[in-house]
Amino acid sequence: MLGHRILKASDYVAILKRRALWLIIPAILCAAAALATSFFIAPRYVSQTLVLIEQQKVSEDYVKPVIAADLDARLASMKEQILSRSRIQPIIEKFNLYPGAKMDERVDATRKNIDIKPIRSEISRANGLPGFFILFTAGDPRTAQQVCSEITSLFVGEDLRAREQSAQGTTDFLESQLAEAKSALDTQDQKLADFQTKYVGKLPGQQAPNMDMLTSLNTQLQASTQQLAQMEQNRAYQQSLLSSLQANTRDATGAPTTPAAPDERQAQLVALQAQEADLASRYTPDYPDVISVKRQIADLQRQIKAKPAGSTAAAGTSGKPTESAGVLQLRAAMQASDTGINAKRAEVAQIQGNVRLYQERISSSPLVEEQYKALTRDQDTVKKNYDDLLSKMNQSKMATSLQRRQQGEQFSLMDAANLPDSPSYPKRPLFGVAGAFVGVLLGLLAAALLEYRNTAIRTEDDVYAFLQLNTLIAIEQVGDRPIEPAPRPDASTESKPGKRFRKPVPAGVEHS
Repeated sequence: MLGHRILKASDYVAILKRRALWLIIPAILCAAAALATSFFIAPRYVSQTLVLIEQQKVSEDYVKPVIAADLDARLASMKEQILSRSRIQPIIEKFNLYPGAKMDERVDATRKNIDIKPIRSEISRANGLPGFFILFTAGDPRTAQQVCSEITSLFVGEDLRAREQSAQGTTDFLESQLAEAKSALDTQDQKLADFQTKYVGKLPGQQAPNMDMLTSLNTQLQASTQQLAQMEQNRAYQQSLLSSLQANTRDATGAPTTPAAPDERQAQLVALQAQEADLASRYTPDYPDVISVKRQIADLQRQIKAKPAGSTAAAGTSGKPTESAGVLQLRAAMQASDTGINAKRAEVAQIQGNVRLYQERISSSPLVEEQYKALTRDQDTVKKNYDDLLSKMNQSKMATSLQRRQQGEQFSLMDAANLPDSPSYPKRPLFGVAGAFVGVLLGLLAAALLEYRNTAIRTEDDVYAFLQLNTLIAIEQVGDRPIEPAPRPDASTESKPGKRFRKPVPAGVEHS
Protein backbone atom coordinates (compact mmCIF):
# COMPACT_ATOMS: atom_id res chain seq x y z
CA MET A 1 0.00 0.00 0.00
CA LEU A 2 3.08 2.33 -0.43
CA GLY A 3 1.93 5.63 -1.82
CA HIS A 4 -1.77 5.21 -0.91
CA ARG A 5 -1.54 6.67 2.58
CA ILE A 6 0.86 8.44 4.91
CA LEU A 7 3.36 5.93 6.24
CA LYS A 8 4.58 5.72 9.79
CA ALA A 9 7.97 4.70 11.12
CA SER A 10 6.62 1.21 11.82
CA ASP A 11 5.55 0.94 8.18
CA TYR A 12 9.09 1.73 6.99
CA VAL A 13 10.57 -0.82 9.35
CA ALA A 14 8.12 -3.44 8.08
CA ILE A 15 9.02 -2.64 4.46
CA LEU A 16 12.77 -2.95 5.20
CA LYS A 17 12.17 -6.33 6.78
CA ARG A 18 10.15 -7.54 3.81
CA ARG A 19 12.56 -6.13 1.17
CA ALA A 20 15.91 -6.68 2.90
CA LEU A 21 17.22 -8.82 0.05
CA TRP A 22 16.36 -6.09 -2.46
CA LEU A 23 18.81 -3.84 -0.61
CA ILE A 24 21.61 -6.26 0.16
CA ILE A 25 21.94 -8.03 -3.18
CA PRO A 26 22.24 -4.83 -5.37
CA ALA A 27 24.73 -3.33 -2.90
CA ILE A 28 26.94 -6.41 -3.11
CA LEU A 29 26.69 -6.65 -6.88
CA CYS A 30 27.37 -2.92 -7.47
CA ALA A 31 30.32 -2.91 -5.05
CA ALA A 32 31.81 -5.91 -6.81
CA ALA A 33 31.25 -4.29 -10.20
CA ALA A 34 32.89 -1.05 -9.03
CA LEU A 35 35.90 -2.90 -7.66
CA ALA A 36 36.21 -4.85 -10.89
CA THR A 37 35.98 -1.65 -12.91
CA SER A 38 38.77 -0.02 -10.86
CA PHE A 39 41.17 -2.68 -12.10
CA PHE A 40 40.57 -1.62 -15.69
CA ILE A 41 41.24 2.11 -15.02
CA ALA A 42 44.78 3.32 -15.66
CA PRO A 43 46.39 4.29 -12.34
CA ARG A 44 47.47 7.88 -11.71
CA TYR A 45 50.45 8.72 -9.48
CA VAL A 46 50.95 12.10 -7.79
CA SER A 47 54.38 13.37 -6.80
CA GLN A 48 54.64 16.49 -4.68
CA THR A 49 57.33 18.77 -3.28
CA LEU A 50 57.25 21.45 -0.60
CA VAL A 51 58.79 24.88 -1.23
CA LEU A 52 59.11 27.34 1.66
CA ILE A 53 59.58 31.09 1.31
CA GLU A 54 62.50 32.23 3.44
CA GLN A 55 62.67 35.83 4.60
CA GLN A 56 65.75 37.91 3.85
CA LYS A 57 68.66 37.36 6.20
CA VAL A 58 69.25 41.08 6.81
CA SER A 59 66.71 42.96 8.89
CA GLU A 60 64.29 45.13 6.94
CA ASP A 61 65.18 48.00 9.27
CA TYR A 62 68.54 48.19 7.46
CA VAL A 63 67.70 46.99 3.94
CA LYS A 64 64.15 47.26 2.73
CA PRO A 65 63.14 44.71 0.06
CA VAL A 66 62.71 46.13 -3.42
CA ILE A 67 59.90 43.72 -4.32
CA ALA A 68 56.91 44.44 -2.10
CA ALA A 69 54.27 42.67 -4.22
CA ASP A 70 51.89 40.22 -2.57
CA LEU A 71 53.28 36.69 -2.60
CA ASP A 72 50.00 35.31 -3.88
CA ALA A 73 50.20 37.62 -6.88
CA ARG A 74 53.85 36.75 -7.46
CA LEU A 75 53.12 33.05 -7.28
CA ALA A 76 50.22 33.40 -9.72
CA SER A 77 52.41 35.38 -12.10
CA MET A 78 55.21 32.81 -11.93
CA LYS A 79 52.72 30.01 -12.47
CA GLU A 80 51.48 31.65 -15.67
CA GLN A 81 55.05 32.09 -16.91
CA ILE A 82 56.12 28.54 -16.08
CA LEU A 83 52.97 27.04 -17.61
CA SER A 84 53.60 28.84 -20.87
CA ARG A 85 54.22 26.73 -23.97
CA SER A 86 57.87 27.78 -24.18
CA ARG A 87 58.51 26.31 -20.70
CA ILE A 88 56.24 23.27 -20.89
CA GLN A 89 57.22 21.95 -24.32
CA PRO A 90 60.89 21.17 -23.41
CA ILE A 91 59.68 19.15 -20.40
CA ILE A 92 57.21 17.23 -22.58
CA GLU A 93 59.94 16.41 -25.09
CA LYS A 94 62.45 15.52 -22.40
CA PHE A 95 60.22 13.00 -20.62
CA ASN A 96 58.08 12.03 -23.65
CA LEU A 97 54.81 12.86 -21.95
CA TYR A 98 51.56 11.73 -23.55
CA PRO A 99 53.04 10.26 -26.74
CA GLY A 100 50.85 9.83 -29.80
CA ALA A 101 48.89 13.06 -29.29
CA LYS A 102 49.34 16.43 -30.92
CA MET A 103 51.65 18.89 -29.22
CA ASP A 104 48.83 21.28 -28.29
CA GLU A 105 46.93 18.43 -26.65
CA ARG A 106 50.08 17.29 -24.83
CA VAL A 107 50.70 20.83 -23.55
CA ASP A 108 47.11 21.15 -22.33
CA ALA A 109 47.26 17.74 -20.61
CA THR A 110 50.52 18.66 -18.87
CA ARG A 111 49.07 21.95 -17.64
CA LYS A 112 46.01 20.19 -16.22
CA ASN A 113 48.20 17.75 -14.29
CA ILE A 114 50.26 20.51 -12.64
CA ASP A 115 48.77 21.84 -9.41
CA ILE A 116 49.99 24.54 -7.01
CA LYS A 117 48.60 24.53 -3.48
CA PRO A 118 49.54 27.51 -1.27
CA ILE A 119 50.07 27.00 2.45
CA ARG A 120 48.30 29.49 4.68
CA SER A 121 49.79 30.20 8.08
CA GLU A 122 48.94 32.86 10.63
CA ILE A 123 52.25 32.24 12.39
CA SER A 124 54.37 33.40 9.50
CA ARG A 125 52.49 36.64 8.92
CA ALA A 126 48.90 37.74 8.68
CA ASN A 127 47.35 36.19 5.60
CA GLY A 128 50.87 35.31 4.57
CA LEU A 129 52.16 32.64 2.28
CA PRO A 130 54.99 30.79 4.03
CA GLY A 131 55.19 28.15 1.29
CA PHE A 132 53.38 26.07 -1.28
CA PHE A 133 53.14 22.53 -2.64
CA ILE A 134 53.89 21.63 -6.26
CA LEU A 135 52.10 18.48 -7.49
CA PHE A 136 52.28 16.62 -10.77
CA THR A 137 50.13 13.68 -11.81
CA ALA A 138 51.36 11.04 -14.25
CA GLY A 139 50.71 7.39 -15.13
CA ASP A 140 54.19 6.36 -14.00
CA PRO A 141 55.54 7.12 -10.52
CA ARG A 142 59.10 7.74 -11.73
CA THR A 143 57.89 10.13 -14.43
CA ALA A 144 55.73 11.98 -11.91
CA GLN A 145 58.73 12.43 -9.60
CA GLN A 146 61.07 13.63 -12.37
CA VAL A 147 58.58 16.08 -13.84
CA CYS A 148 57.72 17.44 -10.39
CA SER A 149 61.42 18.04 -9.68
CA GLU A 150 61.81 19.79 -13.03
CA ILE A 151 58.86 22.10 -12.39
CA THR A 152 60.16 22.87 -8.89
CA SER A 153 63.51 23.88 -10.35
CA LEU A 154 61.70 26.17 -12.77
CA PHE A 155 59.86 27.88 -9.92
CA VAL A 156 63.01 28.40 -7.82
CA GLY A 157 65.03 29.64 -10.78
CA GLU A 158 62.24 31.91 -12.00
CA ASP A 159 61.92 33.46 -8.55
CA LEU A 160 65.66 34.22 -8.36
CA ARG A 161 65.70 35.63 -11.88
CA ALA A 162 62.54 37.69 -11.40
CA ARG A 163 63.69 39.17 -8.10
CA GLU A 164 67.14 40.04 -9.43
CA GLN A 165 65.71 41.57 -12.60
CA SER A 166 63.17 43.54 -10.60
CA ALA A 167 65.82 44.83 -8.19
CA GLN A 168 68.19 45.74 -11.03
CA GLY A 169 65.40 47.33 -13.03
CA THR A 170 64.38 49.37 -10.01
CA THR A 171 67.96 50.50 -9.49
CA ASP A 172 68.38 51.50 -13.15
CA PHE A 173 65.11 53.41 -13.11
CA LEU A 174 66.05 55.23 -9.91
CA GLU A 175 69.46 56.13 -11.35
CA SER A 176 67.87 57.71 -14.41
CA GLN A 177 65.40 59.58 -12.23
CA LEU A 178 68.22 60.68 -9.93
CA ALA A 179 70.20 62.03 -12.90
CA GLU A 180 67.20 64.07 -14.01
CA ALA A 181 66.64 65.31 -10.46
CA LYS A 182 70.31 66.30 -10.18
CA SER A 183 70.12 68.21 -13.46
CA ALA A 184 67.03 70.04 -12.25
CA LEU A 185 68.73 70.78 -8.92
CA ASP A 186 71.82 72.17 -10.68
CA THR A 187 69.62 74.37 -12.84
CA GLN A 188 67.77 75.64 -9.79
CA ASP A 189 71.05 76.29 -7.94
CA GLN A 190 72.35 78.27 -10.91
CA LYS A 191 69.17 80.35 -11.00
CA LEU A 192 69.49 81.04 -7.29
CA ALA A 193 73.18 82.00 -7.64
CA ASP A 194 72.40 84.36 -10.53
CA PHE A 195 69.61 85.92 -8.52
CA GLN A 196 71.87 86.42 -5.50
CA THR A 197 74.53 88.00 -7.72
CA LYS A 198 72.02 90.31 -9.38
CA TYR A 199 70.36 91.44 -6.17
CA VAL A 200 73.37 91.39 -3.86
CA GLY A 201 72.66 93.50 -0.79
CA LYS A 202 68.90 93.26 -1.33
CA LEU A 203 68.40 89.66 -0.26
CA PRO A 204 66.35 88.63 2.77
CA GLY A 205 68.44 88.83 5.91
CA GLN A 206 70.48 91.78 4.62
CA GLN A 207 67.92 94.46 5.45
CA ALA A 208 69.19 94.97 9.01
CA PRO A 209 72.85 95.35 7.87
CA ASN A 210 71.65 97.74 5.18
CA MET A 211 69.88 99.87 7.77
CA ASP A 212 73.01 99.91 9.95
CA MET A 213 75.16 100.84 6.96
CA LEU A 214 72.75 103.61 5.94
CA THR A 215 72.90 105.07 9.44
CA SER A 216 76.70 104.97 9.36
CA LEU A 217 76.78 106.62 5.92
CA ASN A 218 74.46 109.37 7.07
CA THR A 219 76.79 110.02 9.99
CA GLN A 220 79.80 110.11 7.67
CA LEU A 221 77.95 112.38 5.27
CA GLN A 222 77.14 114.81 8.03
CA ALA A 223 80.74 114.86 9.27
CA SER A 224 82.13 115.23 5.76
CA THR A 225 79.70 118.06 5.00
CA GLN A 226 80.82 119.91 8.11
CA GLN A 227 84.47 119.40 7.21
CA LEU A 228 83.81 120.65 3.69
CA ALA A 229 82.13 123.78 5.05
CA GLN A 230 85.10 124.40 7.33
CA MET A 231 87.55 123.91 4.48
CA GLU A 232 85.61 126.32 2.27
CA GLN A 233 85.57 128.84 5.10
CA ASN A 234 89.35 128.52 5.46
CA ARG A 235 89.69 128.95 1.70
CA ALA A 236 87.67 132.13 1.81
CA TYR A 237 89.85 133.45 4.63
CA GLN A 238 92.98 132.63 2.64
CA GLN A 239 91.56 134.46 -0.35
CA SER A 240 90.77 137.54 1.71
CA LEU A 241 94.23 137.44 3.25
CA LEU A 242 95.85 137.20 -0.17
CA SER A 243 93.81 140.13 -1.46
CA SER A 244 94.89 142.17 1.54
CA LEU A 245 98.54 141.36 0.95
CA GLN A 246 98.32 142.25 -2.73
CA ALA A 247 96.54 145.55 -1.96
CA ASN A 248 99.21 146.57 0.54
CA THR A 249 102.04 145.65 -1.79
CA ARG A 250 101.12 148.04 -4.72
CA ASP A 251 99.12 151.12 -5.07
CA ALA A 252 96.60 151.78 -7.73
CA THR A 253 99.28 152.95 -10.37
CA GLY A 254 101.50 149.97 -9.75
CA ALA A 255 104.18 151.87 -7.86
CA PRO A 256 105.69 150.14 -4.89
CA THR A 257 104.49 151.19 -1.52
CA THR A 258 105.81 150.62 1.90
CA PRO A 259 102.88 149.87 4.07
CA ALA A 260 103.24 147.37 6.77
CA ALA A 261 102.77 143.90 5.32
CA PRO A 262 101.33 140.99 7.20
CA ASP A 263 103.81 138.72 8.79
CA GLU A 264 104.86 135.76 6.65
CA ARG A 265 104.35 133.56 9.67
CA GLN A 266 100.67 134.39 9.51
CA ALA A 267 100.55 133.07 5.95
CA GLN A 268 102.37 129.93 7.06
CA LEU A 269 99.83 129.49 9.83
CA VAL A 270 96.95 129.70 7.34
CA ALA A 271 98.66 127.19 5.05
CA LEU A 272 99.24 124.76 7.91
CA GLN A 273 95.63 125.08 9.02
CA ALA A 274 94.45 124.30 5.48
CA GLN A 275 96.77 121.29 5.40
CA GLU A 276 95.39 120.15 8.77
CA ALA A 277 91.83 120.36 7.49
CA ASP A 278 92.75 118.32 4.42
CA LEU A 279 94.46 115.63 6.49
CA ALA A 280 91.66 115.52 9.03
CA SER A 281 89.17 114.80 6.25
CA ARG A 282 91.09 111.71 5.25
CA TYR A 283 92.74 110.42 8.41
CA THR A 284 91.97 109.96 12.07
CA PRO A 285 93.32 112.36 14.71
CA ASP A 286 95.90 109.73 15.72
CA TYR A 287 97.51 109.71 12.27
CA PRO A 288 101.19 110.79 12.46
CA ASP A 289 100.92 113.49 9.74
CA VAL A 290 97.91 115.03 11.48
CA ILE A 291 99.78 115.10 14.79
CA SER A 292 102.86 116.68 13.12
CA VAL A 293 100.83 119.43 11.43
CA LYS A 294 99.05 120.21 14.69
CA ARG A 295 102.42 120.51 16.43
CA GLN A 296 103.74 122.91 13.76
CA ILE A 297 100.59 125.04 14.04
CA ALA A 298 101.00 125.24 17.82
CA ASP A 299 104.70 126.26 17.52
CA LEU A 300 103.95 128.93 14.89
CA GLN A 301 101.13 130.33 16.97
CA ARG A 302 103.51 130.69 19.95
CA GLN A 303 106.14 132.47 17.75
CA ILE A 304 103.58 134.95 16.43
CA LYS A 305 102.47 135.78 19.94
CA ALA A 306 106.07 136.15 21.17
CA LYS A 307 107.43 138.42 18.28
CA PRO A 308 104.90 140.61 16.44
CA ALA A 309 105.54 141.17 12.76
CA GLY A 310 107.22 144.30 11.29
CA SER A 311 105.39 146.73 9.04
CA THR A 312 108.06 147.32 6.37
CA ALA A 313 107.86 146.02 2.87
CA ALA A 314 110.73 145.70 0.46
CA ALA A 315 110.62 146.83 -3.09
CA GLY A 316 112.64 145.54 -5.98
CA THR A 317 115.51 147.57 -7.41
CA SER A 318 114.51 146.86 -10.93
CA GLY A 319 111.25 148.74 -10.65
CA LYS A 320 109.11 145.67 -11.24
CA PRO A 321 106.62 144.50 -8.54
CA THR A 322 107.74 141.48 -6.63
CA GLU A 323 105.75 139.08 -4.42
CA SER A 324 106.99 138.30 -1.04
CA ALA A 325 107.62 134.78 0.20
CA GLY A 326 104.51 135.02 2.35
CA VAL A 327 102.36 135.68 -0.68
CA LEU A 328 103.87 132.77 -2.50
CA GLN A 329 103.40 130.54 0.49
CA LEU A 330 99.81 131.74 0.84
CA ARG A 331 99.15 130.93 -2.80
CA ALA A 332 100.55 127.43 -2.23
CA ALA A 333 98.31 127.04 0.80
CA MET A 334 95.32 128.12 -1.28
CA GLN A 335 96.15 125.53 -3.93
CA ALA A 336 96.39 122.89 -1.22
CA SER A 337 93.03 124.05 0.12
CA ASP A 338 91.49 123.82 -3.35
CA THR A 339 92.82 120.29 -3.70
CA GLY A 340 91.45 119.31 -0.29
CA ILE A 341 88.08 120.89 -1.04
CA ASN A 342 87.80 119.04 -4.33
CA ALA A 343 88.71 115.76 -2.64
CA LYS A 344 86.23 116.41 0.13
CA ARG A 345 83.50 117.26 -2.38
CA ALA A 346 84.24 114.00 -4.22
CA GLU A 347 84.09 112.16 -0.91
CA VAL A 348 80.75 113.78 -0.06
CA ALA A 349 79.41 112.88 -3.52
CA GLN A 350 80.55 109.29 -3.06
CA ILE A 351 78.92 109.05 0.35
CA GLN A 352 75.72 110.52 -1.07
CA GLY A 353 75.78 107.90 -3.86
CA ASN A 354 76.21 105.15 -1.29
CA VAL A 355 73.34 106.56 0.74
CA ARG A 356 71.09 106.49 -2.33
CA LEU A 357 72.27 102.92 -3.09
CA TYR A 358 71.38 101.63 0.35
CA GLN A 359 68.10 103.53 0.35
CA GLU A 360 67.20 101.83 -2.97
CA ARG A 361 68.21 98.45 -1.53
CA ILE A 362 66.00 98.91 1.50
CA SER A 363 63.02 100.09 -0.55
CA SER A 364 63.26 97.19 -3.03
CA SER A 365 63.84 94.46 -0.39
CA PRO A 366 60.15 93.33 -0.12
CA LEU A 367 59.86 92.64 -3.86
CA VAL A 368 63.25 90.91 -3.97
CA GLU A 369 62.30 88.87 -0.91
CA GLU A 370 59.13 87.61 -2.61
CA GLN A 371 61.07 86.53 -5.70
CA TYR A 372 63.75 84.96 -3.52
CA LYS A 373 61.18 82.93 -1.59
CA ALA A 374 59.73 81.58 -4.84
CA LEU A 375 63.20 80.51 -6.00
CA THR A 376 64.12 78.93 -2.68
CA ARG A 377 60.76 77.15 -2.47
CA ASP A 378 61.33 75.59 -5.90
CA GLN A 379 64.86 74.69 -4.92
CA ASP A 380 63.69 73.05 -1.69
CA THR A 381 61.15 70.99 -3.64
CA VAL A 382 63.73 69.86 -6.17
CA LYS A 383 66.29 69.13 -3.46
CA LYS A 384 63.77 67.13 -1.42
CA ASN A 385 62.95 65.07 -4.50
CA TYR A 386 66.65 64.56 -5.17
CA ASP A 387 67.38 63.48 -1.59
CA ASP A 388 64.41 61.10 -1.63
CA LEU A 389 65.54 59.52 -4.90
CA LEU A 390 69.10 59.27 -3.63
CA SER A 391 67.95 57.45 -0.49
CA LYS A 392 65.75 55.09 -2.51
CA MET A 393 68.55 54.38 -4.96
CA ASN A 394 70.95 53.51 -2.14
CA GLN A 395 68.32 51.18 -0.68
CA SER A 396 67.76 49.62 -4.10
CA LYS A 397 71.48 49.06 -4.61
CA MET A 398 71.75 47.32 -1.24
CA ALA A 399 68.69 45.20 -2.04
CA THR A 400 70.15 44.29 -5.45
CA SER A 401 73.43 43.31 -3.83
CA LEU A 402 71.49 41.28 -1.29
CA GLN A 403 69.67 39.43 -4.06
CA ARG A 404 72.89 38.68 -5.93
CA ARG A 405 74.35 37.19 -2.77
CA GLN A 406 71.13 35.18 -2.36
CA GLN A 407 70.55 36.60 1.11
CA GLY A 408 67.19 38.17 0.32
CA GLU A 409 63.76 36.59 0.30
CA GLN A 410 63.90 33.40 -1.75
CA PHE A 411 62.30 30.03 -2.36
CA SER A 412 63.83 27.18 -0.39
CA LEU A 413 63.22 23.53 -1.28
CA MET A 414 62.11 21.87 1.93
CA ASP A 415 60.94 18.45 0.66
CA ALA A 416 62.19 17.06 -2.63
CA ALA A 417 59.75 15.46 -5.04
CA ASN A 418 58.70 12.09 -3.61
CA LEU A 419 58.36 8.80 -5.46
CA PRO A 420 54.71 7.73 -4.96
CA ASP A 421 54.35 4.12 -3.83
CA SER A 422 50.60 3.85 -4.50
CA PRO A 423 48.33 5.41 -7.09
CA SER A 424 46.25 8.38 -6.08
CA TYR A 425 43.56 7.26 -8.53
CA PRO A 426 41.66 4.96 -8.55
CA LYS A 427 41.17 4.37 -4.83
CA ARG A 428 39.67 0.86 -4.79
CA PRO A 429 38.14 1.10 -1.27
CA LEU A 430 36.37 4.26 -2.33
CA PHE A 431 35.19 2.54 -5.50
CA GLY A 432 33.77 -0.33 -3.39
CA VAL A 433 32.00 2.03 -0.99
CA ALA A 434 30.62 4.07 -3.86
CA GLY A 435 29.38 0.89 -5.63
CA ALA A 436 27.68 -0.33 -2.46
CA PHE A 437 26.04 3.06 -1.98
CA VAL A 438 24.74 3.01 -5.55
CA GLY A 439 23.46 -0.54 -5.04
CA VAL A 440 21.59 0.48 -1.90
CA LEU A 441 20.00 3.36 -3.77
CA LEU A 442 18.93 1.05 -6.56
CA GLY A 443 17.54 -1.44 -4.03
CA LEU A 444 15.56 1.30 -2.30
CA LEU A 445 14.09 2.41 -5.61
CA ALA A 446 13.15 -1.14 -6.51
CA ALA A 447 11.60 -1.80 -3.08
CA ALA A 448 9.65 1.43 -3.25
CA LEU A 449 8.36 0.56 -6.72
CA LEU A 450 7.28 -2.93 -5.62
CA GLU A 451 5.57 -1.60 -2.51
CA TYR A 452 3.79 1.02 -4.56
CA ARG A 453 2.41 -1.55 -6.95
CA ASN A 454 1.47 -4.04 -4.16
CA THR A 455 -2.18 -3.53 -3.06
CA ALA A 456 -2.24 -6.09 -0.23
CA ILE A 457 -4.00 -4.98 2.97
CA ARG A 458 -1.88 -5.74 6.02
CA THR A 459 -2.98 -3.34 8.75
CA GLU A 460 -6.13 -1.61 9.95
CA ASP A 461 -4.71 1.66 8.54
CA ASP A 462 -4.62 -0.01 5.13
CA VAL A 463 -8.29 -1.01 5.51
CA TYR A 464 -9.32 2.51 6.36
CA ALA A 465 -7.14 4.04 3.62
CA PHE A 466 -8.54 1.66 1.01
CA LEU A 467 -12.24 1.32 2.13
CA GLN A 468 -12.71 4.46 4.25
CA LEU A 469 -14.46 2.15 6.80
CA ASN A 470 -13.75 1.48 10.44
CA THR A 471 -12.51 -1.97 11.44
CA LEU A 472 -15.02 -3.71 13.70
CA ILE A 473 -13.00 -6.79 14.54
CA ALA A 474 -9.67 -8.29 13.57
CA ILE A 475 -9.06 -12.05 13.38
CA GLU A 476 -5.53 -13.10 14.02
CA GLN A 477 -3.75 -15.56 11.87
CA VAL A 478 -4.64 -19.10 12.88
CA GLY A 479 -1.56 -20.67 14.38
CA ASP A 480 0.10 -21.27 17.70
CA ARG A 481 -1.32 -18.14 19.29
CA PRO A 482 -4.95 -18.42 20.69
CA ILE A 483 -7.55 -15.90 19.70
CA GLU A 484 -8.32 -13.49 22.49
CA PRO A 485 -11.80 -12.00 22.82
CA ALA A 486 -11.91 -8.37 21.74
CA PRO A 487 -13.29 -5.81 24.21
CA ARG A 488 -16.59 -4.15 23.48
CA PRO A 489 -16.23 -0.73 21.92
CA ASP A 490 -17.45 2.24 23.85
CA ALA A 491 -19.03 5.39 22.52
CA SER A 492 -15.75 7.36 22.51
CA THR A 493 -13.90 4.96 20.19
CA GLU A 494 -16.65 3.57 18.00
CA SER A 495 -17.03 6.57 15.74
CA LYS A 496 -13.25 7.23 15.23
CA PRO A 497 -11.76 5.55 12.19
CA GLY A 498 -8.73 3.37 12.72
CA LYS A 499 -9.32 2.81 16.48
CA ARG A 500 -8.70 -0.76 17.56
CA PHE A 501 -10.66 -2.81 20.06
CA ARG A 502 -7.66 -5.00 20.85
CA LYS A 503 -3.92 -5.28 20.42
CA PRO A 504 -2.38 -4.37 17.07
CA VAL A 505 -2.75 -7.20 14.55
CA PRO A 506 0.54 -8.62 13.30
CA ALA A 507 1.42 -8.44 9.65
CA GLY A 508 -0.31 -11.06 7.48
CA VAL A 509 -3.61 -11.14 9.44
CA GLU A 510 -6.67 -11.06 7.32
CA HIS A 511 -9.34 -8.49 8.11
CA SER A 512 -13.10 -8.43 7.62
